[in-house]
Amino acid sequence: MAYDKFNILTTTAVPLPLENVDTDQIIPARFLKATKREGFGDNLFRDWRYNGDDTPKEDFVLNNPIYTGKILVGGKNFGSGSSREHAAWAVYDYGFRCVVSSFFADIFKNNCLNIGVLPVQVSPEFLEQIFTAVYDDPKTEIEINLPEQTITILSTGAQESFDINSYKKGNMLNGFDDIDYLQSMKGDIEAFAETLPL
Repeated sequence: MAYDKFNILTTTAVPLPLENVDTDQIIPARFLKATKREGFGDNLFRDWRYNGDDTPKEDFVLNNPIYTGKILVGGKNFGSGSSREHAAWAVYDYGFRCVVSSFFADIFKNNCLNIGVLPVQVSPEFLEQIFTAVYDDPKTEIEINLPEQTITILSTGAQESFDINSYKKGNMLNGFDDIDYLQSMKGDIEAFAETLPL
């Protein structure tokens, strides 16, 4: 399933300064029955967002209208716990295109890269700078430059580089998942096949 190409993202951010946010908190297990990627955003952080009677919890950040944007800024060890890919689906379906943290669980990180969410790992010090800037001014914009692999707080000019696997980077720049990547090579594969003996 192809997704939007990711090049340079400039947007405000939603702060969630909690450590060890696991995949069961991102998308509770009772919502994992669906097999399509659509609709999971409605239940992103469901138990943190809503009371038992489905009324919004006013103190949760996603219910606070002053914080918006396509970047979710989380605390250390974001996406730990079980390997459910639905957690990445929920983040994407809600509208986030990037998650920033000082450390990601490996499986969650790879699940994000597979479906078009860019996980940007920064130093703990830079993460604190982001939280401070966003809390000081919720309209603060963050620039994620995938070609240059940099993240910049535009209000202060503070910048840091981030790492990404070159294959995954290419896929994100082109809006490819693994199958799209293989299909993009179809012509080359067919040409190579023509050179093989029968």
